[in-house]
Amino acid sequence: MGSPGQGTRSPGLPIGVSACLALLLLSGACAMLRDIATPSRSADVIVLLPDDRGKTGAISVSTGGGSELLLSKPREAVTVTKSAGAGTPRVLEEDEVRAMVGPALASLPPRPETYIFHFVHDTAILTPESLAGIRSVIEEIGLRKPVEISIVGHTDTMGTREYNQRLGQKRARKVAALLVDAGIAPSILEISSHGEGNPLVPTGDEVPEPRNRRVELTVR
Repeated sequence: MGSPGQGTRSPGLPIGVSACLALLLLSGACAMLRDIATPSRSADVIVLLPDDRGKTGAISVSTGGGSELLLSKPREAVTVTKSAGAGTPRVLEEDEVRAMVGPALASLPPRPETYIFHFVHDTAILTPESLAGIRSVIEEIGLRKPVEISIVGHTDTMGTREYNQRLGQKRARKVAALLVDAGIAPSILEISSHGEGNPLVPTGDEVPEPRNRRVELTVR
């Protein structure tokens, strides 16, 4: 199995938190916009936060007149007004950030997680490494209480497309059966197959590639 505890996560969508707070996830960074409690209520503050892995991206803020200001430091913030544009950036203290957006962050659902399970050539038998690691994945799924689990079977390019489509489905059903046996509700499982059509490692036809013999399981 390819790193049971490591997954790829898709960015979240904009979520309205209150009348004066919106939350955006941007390419490895979290940009928070909040109306400042001033009499005019005409100013916004933009705060750049690390993602939940501690990585900080960057965000470009329009300062008016066609120019832009780049925020790239953790907790870097800038005030923006309609009349004056963006002010001078500064790095906030952690307690300032918590006071400003802590409740919004706490209300966010866990981001999607993707796990990869590998299989023996031309079978729906998990490799020993994947079989040994599936228990920890099942335990995490139980803790997250997901709304949906997507299970997609894949193959390498050995054999016909029709055969590989069926084999990918068998692999997905194998992983689904392991989850159900562990107490995961079948109603939250979405099972499908991409066959050889979506390789992790692109190859030509009739190429045996172990990394493409897999199931990708995504917890949302």
